[in-house]
Parts: sequence; structure tokens; C-alpha cells
Amino acid sequence: MDSTVFVATCDLAGLTRGRGVPERDLDEVLRRGVGWVPANLALTCFGGIAEENAFGSTGDLRLMPDAGAGVVLPETDGHPQVRLFLADQTLPDGEPWDCDPRTFARNALADLRERFGLEVVASFEHEFMLDGSEGTAPFSFARYRGAEPFGSDLVELLARTGLEPETWLPEYGEDQFEITLAPTSALVAADRAVLLKEIVRDLARRHGRRVTFAPLQTPNGGGNGVHVHLSLVDAATGRPVLFDEQRPGRLADLGARFAGGILAHARALTAITAPSPSSFLRLQPHRWSVGGIFLAERNREALVRICPTSAVGGGDPERQLNLEYRAADATANPWLVLGSLIRAGLEGLASGDQPPEVWPEDMADQQFDEIPSLPANLSEALDELEKDTVVRDWFAPELLRTHLDVKRAELRAVEGLDAVDVCQKVADAY
Repeated sequence: MDSTVFVATCDLAGLTRGRGVPERDLDEVLRRGVGWVPANLALTCFGGIAEENAFGSTGDLRLMPDAGAGVVLPETDGHPQVRLFLADQTLPDGEPWDCDPRTFARNALADLRERFGLEVVASFEHEFMLDGSEGTAPFSFARYRGAEPFGSDLVELLARTGLEPETWLPEYGEDQFEITLAPTSALVAADRAVLLKEIVRDLARRHGRRVTFAPLQTPNGGGNGVHVHLSLVDAATGRPVLFDEQRPGRLADLGARFAGGILAHARALTAITAPSPSSFLRLQPHRWSVGGIFLAERNREALVRICPTSAVGGGDPERQLNLEYRAADATANPWLVLGSLIRAGLEGLASGDQPPEVWPEDMADQQFDEIPSLPANLSEALDELEKDTVVRDWFAPELLRTHLDVKRAELRAVEGLDAVDVCQKVADAY
């Protein structure tokens, strides 16, 4: 069976789109890319192009594949092999396009390195629902085995494609599973977040099963998040810089200020990191998602959590300590999520403000009344994004405008639906 090459980008709806070519043209495609259209950035998760967008019918781009950001999905049971490459969206002459999300992330990381001599190690944890697991208990061996042979095939395929799976587990929600990948350099981690979703979906189709990465399938059900883990290291030496035994939460001043930048711009950031019509139904107190805008030690209601470390078996706390951003989901573009968190962290490092308080692990429920809240819904988050002049200035004007247009078009597409139908419509799209 003839195999193909698929050259892809991830759009503002968090969906992977691109073009396929015969594998015999691989060398030429890697050298010259394939054609693309600016208005494709304005596609919504429901399929149509946002009518109010900056591009219209004009303009041309190239999708320039990164030979180091690809995977091979092997031939199985009548499904031909495909090579999937992630690409930068460039102008026809190969120059960077201001609206390319991958370039946005790359530029943010370069600024962090240039201004502060720091690099980021990252990992994206994904949760999703896999049909056919009804009646099994959360975290149970029964659910784990009920996912076979899909589960073992997934772990094996992720390992074969170089995505370095760490854990595969049955989660709390009905039909819910989680897959985690090893920490790696930040842009690679974001690339893997794009690839992972397509690998999971493709494998599920081959097994005759259905998955969704949507934030919620039902308003009161378990939610699917994407937890973004970030660690800062010295660019020259590779030494971790977040750990300080003497400080609250053992988080170094530099790390606390980085987190402070994220907290300061959190209400605008969520329009990038949790950008679907159902996302904010999940981001509510007492759901173990995000209870408010605060930094805390090992608290799963925190927007930014200082993750635990363990010395068991010779574990090194200095290398384990990391920050977990918890207000993201798989409807977001991983490159925009990463780039926005880095930009916010840069603001915190440069501001000279006092670092935020680290709330203890045993904080009382009444203390939540003292904590700023996230936006109540996506519409409010988009308004916050427009009002935050600092965050607004991170983006090329056409990129920001298109993001706002796409998200408001998605909100119009669910206007008049109740929460149950909104969740289902989004779940079908993801």
C-alpha cells in the first residue's frame, strides 16, 4: 500500500491541519514545503471559517516541515503508513510569518534565553475519554485492562515514535484516561503535545474506538485538562534554578517571580489556554481543576502548583521541582500556550515586583474567599485578553484579532444551547 507524507500545523482551535503528498516527494517537500493559505488560521473547531477575520481570500503561505518534528504511523490492518511532520507557517519566500503559533513559541523561548540566560524544560499531561469503559471504577485495574489492546499499543507506538511515554493510567472521570510524556526541551514538548493527540485519535480509529479530548462531555462529569509542567534551567550549564530549600514551597525567588507573572495576567491568559465554549464549565472551585488565581504548594485547586518531589531511590529534589499550570485544555494550541506562559513569566522576572505568596498545602476552605477568580466564561476571558495591554502586545495584531474572531465565532455557534448540548458539541469536535 502506498504511503504518504502529511505536512501539518496546529491552528487556533487546537486542531491539526495540513496537506498530504506522496512519499516519493519527501525530499522535495522537506526542502520546499507545501502551499498554505492565511485564512486557514481562521477555521473554527466546528469547521467553518470565522467570517470576521483579517485575511479573507487573499495571500499565500508555505508549510515548511521540520524534519526533526515528525513521526511515522505504521501500516496496520488496511491503514497505510503515513509520515506526519509538523511545520512552520512561512511567507512564500521562506521568511517567518508573524501569525505562526510555532514561531510565536520559538521567539518567546529565544527572548527568555537572551534576557535571562534561561531555558525551559516542559511536559504536557493529557487526559481524554475513551469509549467502551463504562461500569469500571476510577483508577482501577479493570478499566486499565478494559482498554486493551489499545493501551499497550499506544504506549508501544509512543515509544517507537520517540515521544517517551512515562505513565498510562485510568483516571477519575467516566471512561477517562491520562497519558504523560517525559520532560524535554520546551518547543519539543509543545510539538509532542500536538502529535500526541493525533497519535491517540489515529490509533483509536484503528481499534474501532472513539476518543475525545474535550474539556467536558457533560457539565457535571469529570473534566479533561492539559497540565503544563515547566522547569527553568541555566542555559549555559543546564543546572535547574527553581529549587531553594530555604524559601516557601522550596521555590527560588526567580521561580516565584516567574509564577507571579503568570498570576498577574491569568485572566487574559485563560482566553489562550482554555479557549472553548465548554472550557470554563470545568474551571470551577472544588473540581480539582482551578479554584482561583494563586500559587500553592501541592494544591490541585491552584492556578500554578509547586509540584512535589521525592528522594525515594536517590531522587534529586533540585531536578524534580517544577511548576504546573493547570488552566489549560486540549482545545488550545500548545505552541500558543507555551509561548504565552513564557511571555507572562518574562513579565514577572522583569517587573521587580514582590513575588506572590505561596499558599500552604493545608490552606483552609475559607481562604479561597481571599483569592482572585478566573473569568466565569470564555466571553469574559476574551474581554480580559482585549483589556490586558501587556498580553495583547505579545501577539502580532492579525494573530490576536484572528484568535478573538475564531473564539467568538465558536461562541456564536453554540448560542442558545444549554450546557449539556454545548459540552456535547465541543466533545464531538475534539
